[in-house]
Amino acid sequence: MKRILVLLLCCGALTAVQAQPVDDGFSIDTISDALFQRMWGRSFPAGCTTARSDLRYLRVLHRNAADSVCQGELVCHKAIAADLADIFRQLYDAHYPIERIRLIDDYDADDERSMSDNNSSCFCFRNVDGTKSLSKHARGLAVDINTRYNPYVRRRNGRLHVSPDNGRPYADRSKTFIYKIEKDDLLYRLFTEHGFRWGGNWNTMKDYQHFEKDI
Repeated sequence: MKRILVLLLCCGALTAVQAQPVDDGFSIDTISDALFQRMWGRSFPAGCTTARSDLRYLRVLHRNAADSVCQGELVCHKAIAADLADIFRQLYDAHYPIERIRLIDDYDADDERSMSDNNSSCFCFRNVDGTKSLSKHARGLAVDINTRYNPYVRRRNGRLHVSPDNGRPYADRSKTFIYKIEKDDLLYRLFTEHGFRWGGNWNTMKDYQHFEKDI
């Protein structure tokens, strides 16, 4: 939030009066009761072991491929909230295209539905796909960006597994297409400079949409 000072002429003297905050589309807040109701039973199910007090609600501006300005929102761990606010502000200023940033709760916390819609999101209390281990998303320490065009790719029993399913055409990273994340592009550089690891660098699988951080 930005704040401005209004100078008023009062009794022959200038008096500084603090005006109301100017909403510039970027903010970091705790999880309100209204927001928690959106999350409950979805990204925050019964039995969730991540404390609500450890989470933060971010509002960020972003631009899509048509360079239209969009308002985005995501929930993350408080330890990376400032990192993400800085990253998304720089991406916005640089006109880096991100199609949509919506809470995964808008998709009933269905990761496949969210990814198929090319949605970018962070917190969702769930396991790593195909395992019983909690994902970094379960603590709000991982972010998935432009998910349809940067799919999760793994070969299992000789077959290629791609998620989301409609991201299969984009598993071939030799092709050029919109919303593609590449090593050393601006998004990659900003996330890695803030201490995140990219799933596109992994060996046994590739998660081209995924950035995570240890705390």
